[in-house]
Amino acid sequence: MANPVLPSSGVLSPLGLDAVRPAPGFWGDRVTLNRDVTIAHCQEWMEREGWIGNFRGRLPRKGREFSDSEIYKLLEGMAWADHPALPELAETVARAQEGDGYLNTRWSGHRYTDFEWGHELYCYGHLIQAGVARLRMHGEDRLTEVVKRAADHICRRFMDTSETCGHPVVEMALVELYRATGTERYLEMARRFVERRGLPALAEIPFGRAYFQDDVPVRRAQSLRGHAVRALYLASGVVDVAVETGDEELLKAVEAQWERAVARRTHLTGGMGSRHTDESFGDDYELPPDRAYSETCAGIASIMLSHRLLLATGDARYADVAERTLYNVLATAVALDGRSFFYANPLRVRVPAVPLNGVNHAAEGGLRSPWFDVSCCPNNIARTLASLPAYVATSDAGGVQIHHFTPGEITHGPLALRVETGYPWSGGVRVRVLSGGSGRISLRVPAWAKGATLAYGPAGPDGGAGSDAGGSDISHMSGSREVEPGYAVVAGDWRPGDEIRLDLPMAPRWTFPDRRVDALRGSVAVERGPLVYCAESVADEPPLADVAARISSAPIDHQTGSPEGASAAVPVPRAAGSEAGAPDPVAGAPADPVVEIEVAVVLGAPATDDWPYGPTPDAPEGAETVLRLVPYHRWGNRGPATMRVWLPVAD
Repeated sequence: MANPVLPSSGVLSPLGLDAVRPAPGFWGDRVTLNRDVTIAHCQEWMEREGWIGNFRGRLPRKGREFSDSEIYKLLEGMAWADHPALPELAETVARAQEGDGYLNTRWSGHRYTDFEWGHELYCYGHLIQAGVARLRMHGEDRLTEVVKRAADHICRRFMDTSETCGHPVVEMALVELYRATGTERYLEMARRFVERRGLPALAEIPFGRAYFQDDVPVRRAQSLRGHAVRALYLASGVVDVAVETGDEELLKAVEAQWERAVARRTHLTGGMGSRHTDESFGDDYELPPDRAYSETCAGIASIMLSHRLLLATGDARYADVAERTLYNVLATAVALDGRSFFYANPLRVRVPAVPLNGVNHAAEGGLRSPWFDVSCCPNNIARTLASLPAYVATSDAGGVQIHHFTPGEITHGPLALRVETGYPWSGGVRVRVLSGGSGRISLRVPAWAKGATLAYGPAGPDGGAGSDAGGSDISHMSGSREVEPGYAVVAGDWRPGDEIRLDLPMAPRWTFPDRRVDALRGSVAVERGPLVYCAESVADEPPLADVAARISSAPIDHQTGSPEGASAAVPVPRAAGSEAGAPDPVAGAPADPVVEIEVAVVLGAPATDDWPYGPTPDAPEGAETVLRLVPYHRWGNRGPATMRVWLPVAD
């Protein structure tokens, strides 16, 4: 099965790229753009920067010590996308492999001399993931041969040592190679890498061993901590090891760490990481909007972890967090044209950025960049979007579960379904049966969707019958029923033409922070469906530092008329008086206009040079107007701008 994660056990089994075929829509368009534009963009930049040339032996070597991993991530994306450029690039990599399976363009001749920062095993991890993708999409070939030789080298070299890598990822890669080949030593090597961490296995560094998650053993850790990408990749590998070895204690340890991190160390967008200095999680409730690091790779790693926990447990809360991160980190990280990217994803930008057409030598910035000195994020985006259909749906012994709503077709055994939706702009989801079969069809109802309704019925007077979870006969169904967050389940003997209709409430809503998040106290944000919204002010007119929200007035939808792919200019602020549109809730996404939101705000007096502290509260006073908010994932596509997700409360 063509799937990046294929556990041998668990509550749910993922349906792969061969079973989920997205149609045009929010995600389908991005999957196509990724294959047609982003993958080639990444390859062109890595040729230009000399990173691919390293495998040809060109001197001096170019790029950071881990730049090999970027070629491997791109190969993985090419494999999932069945991209025609893969064979030639794979052959270039293969020619650089040494006789014993060792492969690294930076450390050849100086092997394994820096486990803290050398990234050798990290690079192997991404190479192995590329090989697994190729094996599952295509079968054995030159790339898969290279990958197995590298994995065998790892096992020979590290099986009986106490060493590990400063940057996890090889753990989950080895488990997946075990799943793909059945070779037991790959699983055992992954298990040993997991158990070594925290003994400690690495040297002390200025950031502390927590940076590497090497301060305490995995089983004793209370929360995700340290470098966010490292922590999330490690946790993903730990889940894989736990599932394949039946280690319930280990699985429960990661579940508890995930729960605490989501409750106390996660931004509204689903992004993780609060400190720029070491790209790390902060302490509990340390979630400053302007200093949110929220690295794109950490968002992708969070999606990987939540997906694995969903498969292991069947708990909808993992899909809820994955969805939040998909729409508000992954979708944000790549420009609408597929050619520039965010590395960090702050929730507040105070100063409009300076446009940059070349390599960004820093990780931060208020505009997307075409490339970075450290370009882990663009290639990570490419491989994730290429494999994204495999995250949409799962199966179990009783039927099919749809976790993420996107137009397309889903097949499982004899059952074939067509999903029609304008999500996330509209809340209607229609699932039509194309070919029949028996079993349950389950649709996830997000935690925010209070008041969702479900309707279902046969194709006609003699159509097939089914029952809901309570056992009622759907041939006698009239109207609809309300469904709670979790999963709405309908069981039946399905016939072509039968359908299920889920309607999710999509009214915009105010969202308030936990009082313990000091940096957000007295602020409010706006969400609609799975989307987080933000104020964006081109050239900082009006100054967003002077804006405060009137929460006594409800936020109001404003339908722009522009399709998702368009980059229409939106005036900020917007005068009141525009009526919200009323899109067909199951309209096709390409015709669906982007929904923006209008909120009442007070524009305070301009800043002065006076001392900014005083004996009385600084209450916002000034003219009232209406401010147009845009979906957070769309900000920064119109040029330099200030931006903020959290607005001070005026009343």
